[in-house]
Amino acid sequence: MNARLQVEHPVTEEVTGLDLVVAQLRAAAGEPLPWRQSEIVQRRAAIECRVYAEDPSKGFLPSPGTIQKLELPSGEGIRIESGIEAGSTVSVHYDPLLFKLIAHGATRADAIEHLAAALDRCVIEGVRTTIPFLRRVVASAEFRQGRVHTQMLEQGAFNA
Repeated sequence: MNARLQVEHPVTEEVTGLDLVVAQLRAAAGEPLPWRQSEIVQRRAAIECRVYAEDPSKGFLPSPGTIQKLELPSGEGIRIESGIEAGSTVSVHYDPLLFKLIAHGATRADAIEHLAAALDRCVIEGVRTTIPFLRRVVASAEFRQGRVHTQMLEQGAFNA
């Protein structure tokens, strides 16, 4: 049994309306889960992007430094999970994940539109990030049509 939450748990939470963190804490305290698998219904669509302090033009090498400016999007269809702020230092000694951006909507197309708009509103200065790369992915016909595969990066599908 893997008793930890996966990094993608916000997608499950947005799609089902369940708070998995609260459920995990209650289960750890000996309480039963408040639902059965058959009761869990997918209500909408969600997509998660993990934004890293990495340089896609250099093979996604880490981009350490100090975050000078940070403006993260908010609003309808947007969820941010982050522990950074302007002045935060991105070290070479730790995972360069800056934040998770979760977009959700009634349909996959709605979630993609929220995601594209949110990526356009992200402002981070002081370190290079994967945001320009993620914008290209989300704008691509392959992604929007669900025709992506694991070899696309090696094939250069999203290069600038």
